[in-house]
Amino acid sequence: MNIAVIFAGGQGNRLHYHSRPKQFLEFRGKPIVVYTIEVFQHIQQVDAIVVACLDDWIPYLRSQVEKYDLTKVIDIVPGGEKGQDSIYNGLVCTKQHFSDDSIVLIHDGVRPLVTEKTVIECIETAKEKGNCVVCVPATETVAIKNTDGSLEVPNRDNVLMFRAPQCFILKDVLEAHQKALAEGKHDFIDTSSMMNHYGYELHTVTGTAENIKITTPADYFMFKAIIEAREESAVFGF
Repeated sequence: MNIAVIFAGGQGNRLHYHSRPKQFLEFRGKPIVVYTIEVFQHIQQVDAIVVACLDDWIPYLRSQVEKYDLTKVIDIVPGGEKGQDSIYNGLVCTKQHFSDDSIVLIHDGVRPLVTEKTVIECIETAKEKGNCVVCVPATETVAIKNTDGSLEVPNRDNVLMFRAPQCFILKDVLEAHQKALAEGKHDFIDTSSMMNHYGYELHTVTGTAENIKITTPADYFMFKAIIEAREESAVFGF
């Protein structure tokens, strides 16, 4: 089974509008997180969806799931203080419904522009190699700042930017989360960082530049522009 675990538990302080967290900001009357869920709803290879959501917003999200007929959503669980905690809650819920060898696709609730092709490639690679992280090549120079303030500039050809979904075997990723919890490690930036820390060799597929995470106002406006461009492309065939 292939289960999408979508985490939408953040407050989104960098993109907060009238006390509405960023994942619930609307475009054409539809919340961003619903756009994200719809991507996985419409992909045949995705069997089910679990969402980790801000506790106070769960009733609202349930109403949106019903409104947009998101039938693959089997549960909405409370998010945690950090993204890592929200993902863990989603994984625990997933284990209650599915076997340990299931593939889980961990994805940001504010990353609605991922394509079906990317998701399918991620699933197929995870089934073959045990995990898969969507990435894009670095398009600008990256510098690494050392503790003494000095800078290292790696060859850009060797630098990848990790995005989502990040796909793992349920048993593997849940065990890693439980290790982190036991060790008091709550600061992993994403699941791939955690899995790398615990010795897993990561595998990748290349995604699209459009697969952005909506974190700032500029990201939101870019999201709107990309949606409109896709619609024009479909109408005019370019």
